[in-house]
Amino acid sequence: MLSSKKNYPWIVVGLLSIVALLNYMDRQMLSTMQNSMKIDIAELNKAESFGFLMAVFMYIYGIMSPIAGTIADRVNRKWLIVGSLFVWSAVTYGMGLATTYNQLLGLRAFMGVSEALYIPAGLSLITDYHTGKTRSLAVGIHMTGLYLGQALGGFGDTVAEKFSWHTAFHWFGIIGIIYSVVLILFLKERKSDEQKSISDMIYKPLKMPLKKGLAMIFSMSAFWVILFYFAAPSLPGWAIKNWIPTLFSDSLQISMSKAGPLSTAVIAASSFVGAVFIGGPISDKWVQKNLRGRVYTSAIGLSLTIPSLILLGYGHSFMVVIGAAILFGVGYGMFDANNMPILCQFVPSKLRATAYGFMNMVGIFAGAAVTQVLGKFKDIGNFGFGFAILSVIVLLALIVQLSFLRPKTIDYVGEQ
Repeated sequence: MLSSKKNYPWIVVGLLSIVALLNYMDRQMLSTMQNSMKIDIAELNKAESFGFLMAVFMYIYGIMSPIAGTIADRVNRKWLIVGSLFVWSAVTYGMGLATTYNQLLGLRAFMGVSEALYIPAGLSLITDYHTGKTRSLAVGIHMTGLYLGQALGGFGDTVAEKFSWHTAFHWFGIIGIIYSVVLILFLKERKSDEQKSISDMIYKPLKMPLKKGLAMIFSMSAFWVILFYFAAPSLPGWAIKNWIPTLFSDSLQISMSKAGPLSTAVIAASSFVGAVFIGGPISDKWVQKNLRGRVYTSAIGLSLTIPSLILLGYGHSFMVVIGAAILFGVGYGMFDANNMPILCQFVPSKLRATAYGFMNMVGIFAGAAVTQVLGKFKDIGNFGFGFAILSVIVLLALIVQLSFLRPKTIDYVGEQ
């Protein structure tokens, strides 16, 4: 049976991993299609204008993230996820109809609203289905959906070259619309024992007053530390997501149609290894013996990204650039697999989507800022230095993380 109690938590991970793939594929494909699109839309000839087009999505996404988190803690997450997927897929299709820069800006902004609703709901649903023994692995597998989506989005320019950039947006959008129907049929909300006692047929969220919930979250000193250590690595994380095809193209002197698939595939594959084969399993085992096991696993991952950023910034040979990208992907995958599980050690289930919404907000704002700044570095010919300097910020985040994050339980339940 699809919904058997034993297997269904992993089926949820599988279903939502595909949603995560579509989430990143639809946003990422734009980053590789500048050359194709600038023929029809003149404003995209300037890197700074293209950077702002990428950043506007992130600003709106960031503003919406805390709102999305509070909504996810108060409604049936299945329908929130289905609705979010359907809308952003329709927007992706609509981008293929755009004829002006302002139309693209408006659609990217609307995509930011719809896509923001997914991540807090999806991750909180997964962590409700998975205990401490499988939580990091489950989150890591889900995060690989993001990496695969990033990789497939890298083929946007390849599709655009063969057909047109309009067709690329249409195809990717239609896929998401169809998959939203699949979720309607197979995805189920996770009920707590208290919720199950209300009715076997009706889902009724257990609501905490918004003011009380926010007060509880922001009174935790550990949450402020989590906010910082999540935001700081988001700078290079988003820099890689939005600019890695351009960096590969410049450093290796290859066309964007080759740089896009190559760079995103390397990052996706190495991040998959870091999250699923290293960060997830190690963390799940380590935390059973040491409550800081997830913190330590995440810290090891972050430490790997420091030299990789320097090499990405100044490397020009094929082996150096590819090696640095692999090192970054493995490290960031280990970091990614443990963010939500670490949050679960400090924040109770009924507030996790809200808390992650704020984490997502600070991470996105950091990413939006670095996306625009790197666009300016690109225009003045200092692109590699912009990447290399991000290693200093990651080092600071690593020090803060190891100094102050000291969980007292594997899975915090809060007030009883």
